[in-house]
Amino acid sequence: MRRSRPAGASGGALPRAPVGHGHGHGAAPPAGRRVRLLIAALLVPCALATLVGVGLLWPSAGPEPVTAERPVRGEITAAQASDCTPGSGDGGCAALVVRMSDGPLPGRDLVQVVPVEPGTPTFGVGDDIVLAWSGGDPTDPGSYQVVDFQRGAPLVWLTLLFAAAVLLLGRWRGLAALGALVLSFGVLLVFVLPAILAGRDPLAVAVVGSCLIMFAVLYLTHGPSARTSTAVLGTLASLALIGVLGAAFSAAARLTGLDDQTTTLIATLDTGVDARGLLLAGVVIGALGVLDDVTVTQTSAVWELRRADPDMSTPALFTSAMRIGRDHVASAVNTLVLAYAGASLPLLLLFSLSGQGLGDVASTQAVATEIVRTLVGSIGLVASVPITTALAAVVASRESPESLRV
Repeated sequence: MRRSRPAGASGGALPRAPVGHGHGHGAAPPAGRRVRLLIAALLVPCALATLVGVGLLWPSAGPEPVTAERPVRGEITAAQASDCTPGSGDGGCAALVVRMSDGPLPGRDLVQVVPVEPGTPTFGVGDDIVLAWSGGDPTDPGSYQVVDFQRGAPLVWLTLLFAAAVLLLGRWRGLAALGALVLSFGVLLVFVLPAILAGRDPLAVAVVGSCLIMFAVLYLTHGPSARTSTAVLGTLASLALIGVLGAAFSAAARLTGLDDQTTTLIATLDTGVDARGLLLAGVVIGALGVLDDVTVTQTSAVWELRRADPDMSTPALFTSAMRIGRDHVASAVNTLVLAYAGASLPLLLLFSLSGQGLGDVASTQAVATEIVRTLVGSIGLVASVPITTALAAVVASRESPESLRV
């Protein structure tokens, strides 16, 4: 009786597995290299354009000081009720004896009369304060004015506590995040603010500065990889959408951007500032931080799903990651709206007492500006989820199992 031969066997060597029908357990498919080349082809021109933009918009000189007043630190050693005008008998002010810690006459005492009103700070003995010295006679109390409290020490302690918390949880990744945070502030202080004060177009400066921050921060924090590059692409596309929508709806709503602070800035500077451009610049920069969070989270979710199930197809990756994205974007949009509402809380309280209808209040310049800022940023945030998820699903599905384990 003949012994049956195992199914699929032949008299020679075992047959080779069909090429192209595996599930990613072998070498990376050829399409993976093509996708990486496509990512590079999209990102390299953007990076070069960012560097060219920095060179073109870089301020030729730093902004000139707009005031001759110099800060002088001091401590209140005595305080008592006083008349605002000598001999008036109103008793509506307080006389403060201030011992100067620095300035032209350190260690000397001077008397400052400050009003006692609901809209002014309350100063007392032992308070560390800041005086503004006009540069006049240093022995004349009229050359000084009490302007604020000293807050350096508590802010330093809070910063150290924040850094310790980030390092404790994030370790080396947390250290990279702190470095990225310092870099972001450096770009804002060294490039964005001086360029706007020098008369450059605020929206162009904000876009270039945001791209510079995005490239530097994402690659410094998460390292150069296809995953990081995908998050960068998703952030770029969402920022572009926010810029277009912001420009369109600020023009359609005839927003001028001329709030009290901007009006004061324009009156102070010798060069004019595009108030609407300044508004749009704030929209772009304000949305960047939230966009980074969403795009990086979505990209990481796609990679983790692919790592958990290397057999998952591109459509399945997209569908599964979008479930995560919907939950994330719902909380992120709420965070963005509440952040803007919290920053504008005094304004909202003021309008709530005006007796106007909701429609009338919403159409005022100040409130309409916040509405456009919030909704445009939220639309860009929502759009970043499917954009980034689709890009990440295409790239991750072509990653080799070896690269997924890194």
